[in-house]
Amino acid sequence: MNDRYDAGAAGHGADQYELVGYDEYGQPVYRQVPAQQPQQQTYDPYAQQHQQGYGYDPYAAGGQQHQQGYGYGAGGQQSAAPYGYDPYAAGAQQGGQAQGAAHDPYGQAHAGGAPTPQARLAEQPAQQTAHIPQQAGPADGEQDGDREYHTEQFAFVEEPDDNSEDVIDWLKFTENRTERREEARRRARSRIVALAVVLALAAAGGVGYLWYAGKLPGLSSGDSATGTATAAGAQKRDVIVVHLHDTKGGGTATALLVDNTTTQRGTTVLLPNSLALTSDDGTTTTLAKSVEDDGSDGTRDALDAVLGTDIQGTWRLDTPYLQNLVDLVGTIDVDTNADVPDPAAKKKGETPLVNKGADQTLSGKMAVAYATYRAPGETQDAQLERFGQVLQGVLRKMSSDPQAATTTVQTLAQILDPSLTDKDLGTFLAGLSDLAKGGDYRTDLLPVRGDGTVSAQTGAGIVRNVLGGTAKSPDKDAAVSVSVQNATGVKDNTEKARVVLLNGGFTFLEGGTAAAGSTSKVVYADAADKTNATEVAKTLGLPESSVARGKISASADVAVVLGQDYEPPAG
Repeated sequence: MNDRYDAGAAGHGADQYELVGYDEYGQPVYRQVPAQQPQQQTYDPYAQQHQQGYGYDPYAAGGQQHQQGYGYGAGGQQSAAPYGYDPYAAGAQQGGQAQGAAHDPYGQAHAGGAPTPQARLAEQPAQQTAHIPQQAGPADGEQDGDREYHTEQFAFVEEPDDNSEDVIDWLKFTENRTERREEARRRARSRIVALAVVLALAAAGGVGYLWYAGKLPGLSSGDSATGTATAAGAQKRDVIVVHLHDTKGGGTATALLVDNTTTQRGTTVLLPNSLALTSDDGTTTTLAKSVEDDGSDGTRDALDAVLGTDIQGTWRLDTPYLQNLVDLVGTIDVDTNADVPDPAAKKKGETPLVNKGADQTLSGKMAVAYATYRAPGETQDAQLERFGQVLQGVLRKMSSDPQAATTTVQTLAQILDPSLTDKDLGTFLAGLSDLAKGGDYRTDLLPVRGDGTVSAQTGAGIVRNVLGGTAKSPDKDAAVSVSVQNATGVKDNTEKARVVLLNGGFTFLEGGTAAAGSTSKVVYADAADKTNATEVAKTLGLPESSVARGKISASADVAVVLGQDYEPPAG
């Protein structure tokens, strides 16, 4: 390379630097050369021969002498007889030599004598290289065109930093990683909260079931704890009312079918006919009379008002349809509690249609006979409980598949209440069937006092915990209270009179028994109650002449003494 760099002003003997290459970082590398003398030719280290003796050939064979050379002594003065320059020697020869020797770069002998070690040391600065940090301006007398420099030859040229994109990508990565960590923490917190809620619900459900089943010490379904009542009221329930109509013997039996979807339990709640309700015109009546007079809609609304329930539909089940239903599901198994005679038997004492015993298999005809049977002297509650047994037996045999259960309902070809479709009833019965087969089903009788109101303890507990409502019996002042004393000598006549009075809208009070008497009496104490007393006599089938004013119990408006002339209604 012929590029040179002048470190000082031209012509003053200052050192010059020659570009010899680039280092591993791309920076130019220079080496120091002697200052040029006037008319000095450019140094060419690769030339074989120079016409003028100002240069040398470092690769000349045999150490030939140059025709002319120059050198400097140790003191920096020009020697009298110059000698050839060895770029690989330790330094220039010291002054005092009259005749310079030919240059031998590899230390071989020269014709004029070998240079001394001191000369080699004197020449050493000429071989040192140096880095030039900046480009100097052109020397005096030189033009810019004489030397060409390129920006890529200097270390200070700015180059694009390839690491800048890596830094941005790293910042994005760390930012995304931080966001992912925060999202993972949020998801973890959500899972923990959800797990805590599930565990709390599971614990509450387990305790609620044990409490409802009466398996917790000191607690039962009849307890009236405020917190438990609130939890029971918040549960989801599906409720329909079933009215069994005895088309041959007369009378009805009513039950509520309850599917608690929260606790996954099913219940049949049997409602006595003596349950006091409020009729459409605001007067007090009984459940049996409401079914007969007010129909399905009126009775459903009255039950909702008294029990605080939300009944979704009414299912009227006449005894012929009950018989067909049992035959469709295929016989049912019931633990019967009485021998039931065959209604078609011509003589008493014949073989009963239904035998008393455990796990009795009943056909459709037998199931109807058992569900409607009421032995002499029994209350209506006994017959109602038999009806509940038949209902639960049917549910155990019903298909748990909603479509199959709907097909069974449609096969009955019965006319349903507009509030209940075939599909709704079939789906509802299929759900109860699944609970009955799994043992999560029970039957409860709603206890009712003599005046038709719900029992304050047991009855209110069933209403609250099973139905999720609150018992609200009609105002006692709205109905005329009647005290009945039995003097007929037949114990069952008291129950028959109670049913008749309750169906007539009166409040029944048990007066006990008395010595047998031949004449029945209806007594009132206040003149304002004469009309009520006359109405009571008509309801019981007694003549108007049996009504008289007299002294009665302070707890009743009208007092009745049933004599031997009393003839209870048939059925």
